[in-house]
Amino acid sequence: MKVGLFGLLGTGNLGNDGSLAAVLAHLRERHPQARIEVFCSGPEDVMARHGVPAVRMNWYRDEYATASRLSSIVRKGLGKLVDIVRTADWVRRQDVVVVPGMGVLETTLPLRPWGWPYSLFLLSFTGKLVRTKVVFLAVGAGTVADRANRTLLVGAARLAYYRSYRDEVSRDALSAMGLDTSHDPVHTDLAFALPNPTPPVDAGVVGVGVMDYHGSNTDRARAGRIHRDYVSRMTEFVRWLVEDGRVVRLFVGDHVDEGVAERIIAAVGSPAVSVVHTSSLDELLREMARVDAVVASRYHNVLAALKLGKPTVAVGYAAKSDALMAEMGLGEFCQSIRDLDVDRLVKQFTLAVERDAELRAVLARRNAEMTGRVERQLFELSAILRGERG
Repeated sequence: MKVGLFGLLGTGNLGNDGSLAAVLAHLRERHPQARIEVFCSGPEDVMARHGVPAVRMNWYRDEYATASRLSSIVRKGLGKLVDIVRTADWVRRQDVVVVPGMGVLETTLPLRPWGWPYSLFLLSFTGKLVRTKVVFLAVGAGTVADRANRTLLVGAARLAYYRSYRDEVSRDALSAMGLDTSHDPVHTDLAFALPNPTPPVDAGVVGVGVMDYHGSNTDRARAGRIHRDYVSRMTEFVRWLVEDGRVVRLFVGDHVDEGVAERIIAAVGSPAVSVVHTSSLDELLREMARVDAVVASRYHNVLAALKLGKPTVAVGYAAKSDALMAEMGLGEFCQSIRDLDVDRLVKQFTLAVERDAELRAVLARRNAEMTGRVERQLFELSAILRGERG
């Protein structure tokens, strides 16, 4: 059996790479004879970290860098044509191609149609053409406003052999955009399949997850102001934590977030604040397991905290964070990143810490449910690989 895995993998996004790790672990345990190959944006990292063959998704290596010179624009345009042939050839050599989780059908962060949406559409289109099963496994989606992105992403989903979602919000979003999702199951995020570490907890330490947030696709004209406001308010909150006598560890979910963490450390100017450097979701889980409570922005930082049973406050940039918090029983501990109120955040954090025992009990029950859901999702994947479901 030839199984391909496809996505923006190996480029520093811990959530994406965690989804890959979860599916690889399942394939190795349940389908040890399968020949696995990854088609991704960071093949060198994937090969080094997971020991599986990997191929670069885009012929043009600077695909996701802004093309300002004429030569770069020409190479990027040529790459789009070359990628048609490369993608078709790779897909043709697989029996099944799995897109493992990730928010592949959303534009909550800036996204150009000729980037990821184009690549995803090529995957589904060529899969249909050469009769390779393309599986969208527990993916995230959101309502897409701009027509070009919407056409490509919904088209990619429509052409897939199988679709499942990590939450109801994702399925509803695709339905609202005209796709029949009545037979598509909802399970949960693949990261719930990863094991929980159990290191000793450092009492009095708070984890704060920060991100390099600049708004969404519709915010490009005011992206700078949105970013400055977010960093300023998170800095104010971290300063309050330090003045309250707490030690703060800053967490990131993508390598681009590290600059924000360093700016907050410099602005607060206290040895009580440090940044935790992690290169995988497993490492993030191990480090986050050591803190008492968490306040976080990136979706997979929030998910990691909830999975570990930590009292958590989400400063979310999309409906997916609110949906996850509500599903885990902590719906009252959410804020929008766009309208972040520091005074309210202080109150939410204080209340979450005061209700520590209660929230941990709620999270223990919900995590048991999530484990069952992700096991059912991986069981469905195995059925597809064996030709028993479609």
